[in-house]
Amino acid sequence: MDSFKDFFRNWFGYTRRERRSTFILVNIIVIITGIRYIFPFHEISLKEIPLDLTENHIDSTLQQVDNKVYNKADNKVHKEQKQVKAYYIKSKPLNLNRCDSASLEALPGIGPVLSARIIKFRNLLGGYVRAEQLKEVYGLTEETFIMISPRVFTDSLTVRKIRINEAGFNELIRHPYFKRNEVSAILKFRELKGKITGIGDMTENNLISPETAIKIGDYLDFSQ
Repeated sequence: MDSFKDFFRNWFGYTRRERRSTFILVNIIVIITGIRYIFPFHEISLKEIPLDLTENHIDSTLQQVDNKVYNKADNKVHKEQKQVKAYYIKSKPLNLNRCDSASLEALPGIGPVLSARIIKFRNLLGGYVRAEQLKEVYGLTEETFIMISPRVFTDSLTVRKIRINEAGFNELIRHPYFKRNEVSAILKFRELKGKITGIGDMTENNLISPETAIKIGDYLDFSQ
């Protein structure tokens, strides 16, 4: 055994220090090799990169940039349109019997809900004969009316009138100024006495109240 050690030592010619250094180096190599097998390193080649995802990402980024540009442009156009509309409303009074909801919404204090109510009430009336009738629209405050009254006007020529001597129950009761008992009285009077000659004829025979007469007069046509 001793002769084998002597042979091994003589063959390699290592000193004690060299043998110790070689042993440490071998251990380091073994450890590094073991780590490589335990945690394998995977190199990614260019072929493994999904080009379609990369292109989609680029397209998505470009689309986001385009959207920001377009939104900014749209906001600018919308702002300019509102300024033009506001200037138009201020410079030219609005005809309550011909305007649309968009024009009404350009008035101060008038939003989509109020504009819809104003148009609905206009249709029920047959048109506005006075701007003060806006006060009868539900939700329209006195303060709002004061703000918009200088900017609106009414065209009485466009008002739809009721032919009082020919209209039936449904047409009369549809008007917001007529009460049910008044409609019945009008129809009964026509049946018994014939033609109604004027608003005075209606109040004198108690067909309608004086308050109703003030409101409804402009909407009645007494011709036959």
